[in-house]
Amino acid sequence: MSATVLESVVRGRRRRAAHRRLVVATLAVLVAAAFALTLMAGQTFYPPGDVIGVILGERVPGATFTVGRLRLPRAVLAVVAGFGFGMAGVTFQTMLRNPLASPDIIGISSGASAAAAIAIVSLSLGGAEVSVLAIACALAVALLVYVLAFRDGVAGTRLILIGIGIAAIMDSVTAYVLSRAAEWDLQEATRWLTGSLNGTTWAEVLPAVIATAVLAPVLLARGRDLTALRLGDDTASALGVRVERTRIVVIVAAVGLIAFATAASGPIAFVAFLSGPIAARLTGVGGSPLVPSGLVGALLVLVADFAGQFAFDTRFPVGVVTGVLGAPYLVYLIVRTHRAGGSP
Repeated sequence: MSATVLESVVRGRRRRAAHRRLVVATLAVLVAAAFALTLMAGQTFYPPGDVIGVILGERVPGATFTVGRLRLPRAVLAVVAGFGFGMAGVTFQTMLRNPLASPDIIGISSGASAAAAIAIVSLSLGGAEVSVLAIACALAVALLVYVLAFRDGVAGTRLILIGIGIAAIMDSVTAYVLSRAAEWDLQEATRWLTGSLNGTTWAEVLPAVIATAVLAPVLLARGRDLTALRLGDDTASALGVRVERTRIVVIVAAVGLIAFATAASGPIAFVAFLSGPIAARLTGVGGSPLVPSGLVGALLVLVADFAGQFAFDTRFPVGVVTGVLGAPYLVYLIVRTHRAGGSP
């Protein structure tokens, strides 16, 4: 390779790296701005000074309750859940080299939802008990899908098809349980299954925050190996990646993020599915997609929740708004795949 060509390659890499840093910084600023907006704006507007005072522990008439007890936990959960959904979704999509390989599609979110429906309707449980069962079932479904898809390794298409089948079974279980629910239980289960941040408390937020603080660094530490898996198992192995070990670690970490986020907020539709492709279009090729996808997920949940509260005549849960955004993209992706006659 001549010196001129080498210099051109280096310049190209530097430009892409600079562009990527700019995109990540811009996304971080947008998330911070959306977070601030959700704390200040609502039926009553509180100026930044009042909001900062509440966060610092000062007692501000009116704002202490509205911001400190209602808006702040909700906004923090929106960021944490969105970040977790975004990172976990792009982990599966990158590892399996398929944009359909999202926890929304391959049954993990459906498993958590089925467990929550059974806990609420059949076992008359609530609060932390529902969350624990949802987390356990999400992990169990992920393990089941992985075991059923394993045959001298895990092929992405096989895992996706098995995951779609498991998701259909879990959705059927949920529908059956809801059909036998009493009116009050049905309302509670439906609110949880839709994906909602209404009535968020710190008791629901803290487990998700702790899980994200523990599991997100695990994924980030495996970011280089995860990127290598895009090239295929053989190539990644030739580059020194311990493929199956890496796959198991990132699956456990990603499922943990999904499980804790779902337990806190319900299965907010399509955030895990949309975050990776949006981040990829913004950052371009190269580099780990984890942080950009997490920031996109956080921004999606913050904006969708704010829009659901104030942009329409009727208040909608955040899962309804993200579902409206995500469903057309899913149809587009399936149509594009069908026309191409192969993987997306």
